[in-house]
Amino acid sequence: MKLFRRSLMAALTVAALASTGAAFAQDFKPRLIRFGYGLNEQSNQGRAAKVFAEAVEKASGGKMKVRAIGAAALGPDTQMQQALIGGAQEMMVGSTATLVGITAEMALWDTPFLFNNTREADAVLDGPVGQKVLDKLQEKGLVGLVYWENGFRNLTNSKRPVGKLEDLNGIKLRVMQNNVFLESFKTLGANAVPLPFSELFSAMETNTVDGQENPYNTILSSKFYEVQKYLSVTNHVYSPWVLLVSKKWWDGLSAAEKKVLQDAARLSRDFERKDTREEAGRALADLKAKGMQINELSPAESARMRDKLTKVNASIATQVGMDLWRDTQAELAKLRGQK
Repeated sequence: MKLFRRSLMAALTVAALASTGAAFAQDFKPRLIRFGYGLNEQSNQGRAAKVFAEAVEKASGGKMKVRAIGAAALGPDTQMQQALIGGAQEMMVGSTATLVGITAEMALWDTPFLFNNTREADAVLDGPVGQKVLDKLQEKGLVGLVYWENGFRNLTNSKRPVGKLEDLNGIKLRVMQNNVFLESFKTLGANAVPLPFSELFSAMETNTVDGQENPYNTILSSKFYEVQKYLSVTNHVYSPWVLLVSKKWWDGLSAAEKKVLQDAARLSRDFERKDTREEAGRALADLKAKGMQINELSPAESARMRDKLTKVNASIATQVGMDLWRDTQAELAKLRGQK
């Protein structure tokens, strides 16, 4: 009888240990996070995605693993956004401009000549105004963690230098799939063509479009210098990227897991901005060395473009809401008064 009891207790102990071991193994099964982005692995986006992935794995003790997938392999921004909303993909980083169809307030960042410099951009994006815009995403199935920097956008084309407003007339210019960009460049005289970024290089190569507008870093990393001759420094829009999470997936995370992602997002933001700005300083010289003809728009011509876009800015204010528009202008006035 004693032998039977000992055998029974031993069996129960083994079963309990096996159950505990299975639970332990389940607890420590890595949570896989698919993180999509549009540029290639060697770009500023790719480098920052790697920093984010490493920070998440380290902070979670290996319980969370980020699989960063670049070169639009998971689709263009618009496709990835829908995948996040549906819960088919966990994370992405992409343009705020392609979110305007989902969250109207995102159009604020498309305002031509909104920011004079990166100091103003950082303060507004990381402050109450930027957070207010991010908060609106949750109503649409997305969670915005932080803004990364794409940078000030500049024009390239294969036809002629753009030194004055009239030089844009008739140029077939690829713009993002966004009404503000479409309306802005139509107003400036260009033939604006909406096109996903993933199709842009081949469109320029085959002369489907004559040109495009992007920051120096993107022009360089995407090798647009191979199919574009002229670069005009216009700094017409400061373009942020936004780090997004699927709300369906986010709502299933623990508070500790959310903190890991939020902390890693802020770390990646700080790295990405510094990296992007350092690279931008080198990129312009590299583009010149690769044969691009570079010209700067004069302050007088910039002012002419700005004046031409007054109606576009008024429509943006209506679209994003006058309260948000006034808050933004008040914050900018305060920042400019601190010089």
